[in-house]
Amino acid sequence: METLLTGFTPTLSSRQCNLSSETRNAFMRAPVCVRQRRRSRTRRVVCMAEPYLIAKLDSAEKTWKELSVKLADPDVVSNQTEYQKLAQSVSELDEVVTIYRQFKDCEKQLEEAKELAKEDGGGDPDMVEMIQLEIDTLTDQLNELEGKLKLLLLPTDPLDSRNILLEVRAGTGGEEAGLWARDLVKMYQKYCEISSWRFSPISSSEGERGGYKAYVMEVKGKRVYSKLKFEAGVHRVQRVPQTETQGRVHTSTATVAIMPEADEIDVEIDPKDIELTTARSGGAGGQNVNKVETAVDLVHKPTGIRIFCTEERTQLRNKERALQLLRAKLYEIKVREQQEALRSQRRLQVGTGSRTEKIRTYNFKDNRVTDHRLKMNFELTNFLAGAIETAVQACSAMEEKERLEELAESIA
Repeated sequence: METLLTGFTPTLSSRQCNLSSETRNAFMRAPVCVRQRRRSRTRRVVCMAEPYLIAKLDSAEKTWKELSVKLADPDVVSNQTEYQKLAQSVSELDEVVTIYRQFKDCEKQLEEAKELAKEDGGGDPDMVEMIQLEIDTLTDQLNELEGKLKLLLLPTDPLDSRNILLEVRAGTGGEEAGLWARDLVKMYQKYCEISSWRFSPISSSEGERGGYKAYVMEVKGKRVYSKLKFEAGVHRVQRVPQTETQGRVHTSTATVAIMPEADEIDVEIDPKDIELTTARSGGAGGQNVNKVETAVDLVHKPTGIRIFCTEERTQLRNKERALQLLRAKLYEIKVREQQEALRSQRRLQVGTGSRTEKIRTYNFKDNRVTDHRLKMNFELTNFLAGAIETAVQACSAMEEKERLEELAESIA
């Protein structure tokens, strides 16, 4: 941290890298009065970055300095809780401040190089070429540093690190919609395996021919929500269904909701608002599930949300699973309302679970997946095999771009 607090000297002789040795020597051979004039001209540099970016960065650097001073306060050091809290805040700003100071130093060097080019514009052609090369290199470095700073200033989504509950529900299309919902479940399970995430079923309602009316699974792993949040929406399929006898292409849909896992402290559920009944699960699982009422049918009266959970072998575990899913659904509603109120103008759904927007079309005849948000196509076979990472990364890049635009608008 001490090194970050060190000021930068704006003279050419004090900096490492950038101007070549020949250019520096030529600069130093100039008369002292010329060097003094050149230095004085570059003390006040006009920043190349947008004003909003500089305002944010100056504020971050000021906050970093204040927190660094507080960390050295004996009263803070003796209070471990306060000290750790401040140390975490300083750590979060370290990278921003370090790159910002590199940015300012690089900008000063660029302005000095431009001044040197003006002074020696009619001199040695080799010298002019070397100086221009330095200017081009510094300009590229400055643009790269500015891009990094913009991304670092973006506020992180507090939900990104959470595990999720992923719900796939058959939409329009009858039995074919249920079969399509099943295919989407398999696609996400394969993606979870590729990503080394763990998944387990929470609730399912089977339709005819092996499809799903609805399927909910829990997904746990590193930053699950940050990636799968882009999957929320309507997924449309165009193909000849198994139920079609004349070879005609049908269009069916399934909806996907991505619900960040909610803790009890995030959502409070009044027991009076719950109506809970039990039933026999039936199906595979032995005599216990067929003779004992292990299934749980839970209704949340204020919202009308109904959850029927049969995946576990005991009534207690099914009740816990049902409450877990209910908390996630209520939390999803809460998050959606907040996001719609704050960012109603945003085109991209981010973790809202909204089903009103068609996000993709899966065309089996052309072996093509079209993402309507990205206006990009993908190869269908690999996509359904779980290779959706390219689309996820593209959605993430689009979100970053939109958030950068929002950041600029908020400052303006």
